[in-house]
This record gives sequence, C-alpha cells and structure tokens, in this order.
Amino acid sequence: MRPPHEESPVNSLPPVVAAICVAVFAIEVIFQLGQHGLAGGPDSPSWRRDALLQYGFSDVAFDRMLELWTWDSDTLLRMLTYSFVHYGMVQVLFVCVLVLALGKWVGEFLPQWTILVVFLAASVLGAAVYGLLVNTNYVLVGGFPGAYGLIGAFTFLLWARLVETGGPRGRAFLLIGMLVAIQLVFSLVGGILKGGAEINREWVADLAGFAAGFGVTVLVSPGGWSQLVERLRQR
Repeated sequence: MRPPHEESPVNSLPPVVAAICVAVFAIEVIFQLGQHGLAGGPDSPSWRRDALLQYGFSDVAFDRMLELWTWDSDTLLRMLTYSFVHYGMVQVLFVCVLVLALGKWVGEFLPQWTILVVFLAASVLGAAVYGLLVNTNYVLVGGFPGAYGLIGAFTFLLWARLVETGGPRGRAFLLIGMLVAIQLVFSLVGGILKGGAEINREWVADLAGFAAGFGVTVLVSPGGWSQLVERLRQR
C-alpha cells in the first residue's frame, strides 16, 4: 500500500531568496557584534563605517569614471556590493521582508535563477541611474533597489494575470505607487527637518530598480514580451 502523499500547507521558500537574505542579515549581525564590542578588537565599532566607505556606491567616483571614460573595476564592483551593506538593522529588516515576500511569490511563477538576475540587475541599474541623475557626496547603500526589482517582477506578473482574467490592470501598480508616495513624503519631511541641506534621493535608485525588475521579467517570463507588445498595439 502506497503511503499517503503529504504536502506542506506553506510553499517552500526558494533557496536563492533565502541566500540573499542570509547574506544581508549575516553581514549586519557582524556589524552589530562589532558595534557593541562583542567581537573583534578596538577597531570593531568602525566596521560598519569602513564597509560603507569601501563597498558603498560612490556617485563621485562614478562621475569621475565617466568623465575620464575609463572602466574602474572598484567602482563597477560597488554597483553590486552596496546592496549588502546597510546603515542599521531597521533597514536590513525592511529589505529582508520585501525580498522574502516578493521573492517567494515570484518564485512560484519563474525559475529561481531569474530571481537572482532580477535582484542583481535592479541593483546595478539602480546605482547607474542614481549616479547619472543625482549629485551627492553620500554613498548609496542598502538592498532596496534590488528589492524594488522584485516589486517590478511582481508587478509585471500580476499585470499579466489581470490581462488574462480581464481584471483591472491598473491594480498591478498599486504597490509601487504606494511605496513611492511614502518615500517621497519621508524624503521631503527629512529634508525639512534637516533644514533643506540634503534631501534623500535614494528613491531614484529604487525606481530604477523597479524598472529593471519589470523589464527583466518581461524578457524571461514565457510569452511576456509578446504579451506586452500585443497590449501596446491594442492601445
């Protein structure tokens, strides 16, 4: 007699999603241990600061690279590494929540490798657009552009499903619209509280990450490109 097949009521988490969050969280734990003197030597409290300077994306270095028209390997590498260092645990938790929730949902429709491609492509394009449009001395750090790339993937997949079912397609863009509105409000409030000296423009990288995730998903999802072209023609 064949034993009954047992299925978990909760879909398993794609390993690549777990790997991204483990990497981000583990690095933050190391910073926290050093900050509180629980690991390392006398220099451990400066681990985070050193990592931000060494691995954060520098707009100044990016502009210099473009002006000299040269390929600087350190600057190019920072377009990826900045996604894995953060200013604190709160930022890490928000990034991990987005990656876990959206990565799990996207992983139910697309192969795992596409999740990693979306996250990395969104991180790179987010940094590139940030470097082109924003003029600042502050380094860009954090996994939000990569997480927004997964929001872009989620948006396209939801849009495609609504097209098939005849549902209101605009509903697919509610999440990104809400997040952008919240970010703009916080950026303006933060700039006012700081006397207007520096308004947070990291949302530029986040929006670019969203666009990258949306575009990559159009290309890798089965029938995604043809479906998008068909809808545009109907307009």
